[in-house]
Amino acid sequence: MALPPAYPPASPIPASPAALQGVRVIEMGQLIAGPFCGKTLGEFGADVIKIEAPADPSRPGASGGDPLRNWRLIKEGTSVWWQVQSRNKRSVALDLRQKEGQDIARQLIAEADVLVENFRPGTLEGWGMSPEELHQLNPGLVMLRISGYGQTGPYRDLPGFGVIGEAMGGLRHLTAEPGRVPVRVGVSIGDTLAALHGTIGVLTALYHRKVNGGQGQVIDVALHEAVFNVMESLIPEYSAFGAVREAAGSALPGIAPSNAYPCADGWVLVAGNGDSIFKRLMDAIGRPDLGAAPDLANNTGRVARVQEIDAAIGAWSAERTVQQVLDALGAARVPAGKVYTAKDIAEDPHYRARDMLLTQQTRDGYSVEVPGIVPKLSATPGSIRSSAPHLGDDTDAVLAEAGLTAEQIALLRSKGVIQ
Repeated sequence: MALPPAYPPASPIPASPAALQGVRVIEMGQLIAGPFCGKTLGEFGADVIKIEAPADPSRPGASGGDPLRNWRLIKEGTSVWWQVQSRNKRSVALDLRQKEGQDIARQLIAEADVLVENFRPGTLEGWGMSPEELHQLNPGLVMLRISGYGQTGPYRDLPGFGVIGEAMGGLRHLTAEPGRVPVRVGVSIGDTLAALHGTIGVLTALYHRKVNGGQGQVIDVALHEAVFNVMESLIPEYSAFGAVREAAGSALPGIAPSNAYPCADGWVLVAGNGDSIFKRLMDAIGRPDLGAAPDLANNTGRVARVQEIDAAIGAWSAERTVQQVLDALGAARVPAGKVYTAKDIAEDPHYRARDMLLTQQTRDGYSVEVPGIVPKLSATPGSIRSSAPHLGDDTDAVLAEAGLTAEQIALLRSKGVIQ
């Protein structure tokens, strides 16, 4: 297979070595949680080799590779989401159901620093790639395992997706108007939270290995635990008071004022819950009486009168446009913002000033705007070095790097082990 042409990066490549240059990552699994971790590591210089299933000849019309290639809106045969999730990665089409495919995977893992996988627990073990077996091959291997319920416990073998993790983690119970059906967050936040926790685990384990002379280790991330970890005071309040936090719509219970308020042409979010901020907010809306009230000088008092405060803010905002509210509160140094759509983001000068909208040239021949890179490092910033690959774009190159000859690669391809 010929190597793909070089594609210009969407962001400047730093002159100094990337922060994770020299780190090799084998990414197994699919969709969001594992691949988002691989994406993040790749943006900061790691060499991410993504192993994908070849197309199955017994299923005409079925495409191979990560199913995300075909999720949501498709352009030139590939999801535009794929262009973000798989940038800076190399694709190896390898059938892990075949013994020869498993042997090649072990060969690649033996030379890697990190393995990222988000299969159901027991899948790797069934392929002869348990942590114990892989650490015999590569004692320094950092192995990230993301699953619905973790590698242990009574729910270990149950299938789990991000939305289930969001529900079990406590988030879904809170995302609703009081008395109405809980709604999901509009993105796969459970998967992404798991990926970010996994990324922290990988970087922590790599630091331990390098600085403390440690060996490799397994990082076990459960989707519901990643969600649960950001649930703030949910459990301490139940433990101390028996209080079960309930859905509160757009408000933030126990913190006032912090809510969405109606305007003549939309909604505005206002966070006036700091003591000095609250006083400035009341002055700005023409209610200095509330700002000067002794019992409203702290959050506890404001929570007791939150309905009155919200009504005052809402009455003021309803007579103004969103922009008029933002201008007035900005002048008063009160945190406020409108509810952004994709169009708002794409047209916002602040996003562009901070390189959060980048133009990426795809391997299908068109350009598309994609999100920039977070976080922003001053000395070793992340970059988009290559666009998302087609299935198997890098199979030959990666296997040649692993020591396979052209004849061996051709034989594997004839057997359907690789594509």
